[in-house]
Amino acid sequence: MMTDSSSMISSRPASAHLVPVIQVNDAAVTLGGRTIWQEVALSVQAGEFLAILGPNGAGKSTLLKAILGLLPLSAGAISVFGKPARRGNAAIGYVPQRRHFEADVHVRGRSIVQLGLDGRNWGLSLPWLQPGRARATKRRVAEAIELVGATAYADRPIGELSGGEQQRLLIAQALVRRPRILALDEPLDSLDLRNQQGIAGVIRRVSRETGAAVLLVAHDINPIRSAVDRVVYVAHGQVAVGTPEEVITTETLSRLYGTPIEVLRASDGRIVVVGQSEEEEVSYHAHR
Repeated sequence: MMTDSSSMISSRPASAHLVPVIQVNDAAVTLGGRTIWQEVALSVQAGEFLAILGPNGAGKSTLLKAILGLLPLSAGAISVFGKPARRGNAAIGYVPQRRHFEADVHVRGRSIVQLGLDGRNWGLSLPWLQPGRARATKRRVAEAIELVGATAYADRPIGELSGGEQQRLLIAQALVRRPRILALDEPLDSLDLRNQQGIAGVIRRVSRETGAAVLLVAHDINPIRSAVDRVVYVAHGQVAVGTPEEVITTETLSRLYGTPIEVLRASDGRIVVVGQSEEEEVSYHAHR
């Protein structure tokens, strides 16, 4: 049985009268005859920043993809803006699991961002036939690039940029359509700590400035701890929802994993999770 988020206090002021942008009711997903998770209940408000945490294979990305309408439910329901979750919702900006551009990719970063607007169009772009549209596109691309702090290098070939710089431009690509929900699947993977914290700060600022709700799949809470409002912790088919202080505790994680887990807090505020079951080593994400 999951921990109901309604019984926990969010770090953001509650607004009971607001309609959630995402509502998950008693949801379950079964893949290959195995139940990935079940009895999931979650309500997300505009402007909230939620991190989806848990061990490899627990179903973090599966939860994100179910909300995106990319995977069917075996039970329950998910609604987005009051309607059933569906594939291709233009109100959702999606950054899939990390892509890396090799050094020989000479496409400008700015062009990568523009693909978020016109990447589905067929044929050649003929801006002189629609000058008003071309100006609007240029303005939208510039706004998204500025929002993620990438203006200084947006005109360089993306293959020459660092991993953190590439990731900022991919986030800008997802933001260029001005989505109301930003969904990111492990955007911090393979980045160093400084870049992880920088990207987390960018996403937090975007959420505050645009009012977009954020769902971010991650392995480690520490680089994003100061940015997130709540966490969704997935383990062994169960889910717990609440603030990091409420969910990442010895009691809650021991219940989710079904084995003794110890959660330690270092003097600098870092969270360290220690424990081992017969099936997996829980300290994989050591929150160190």
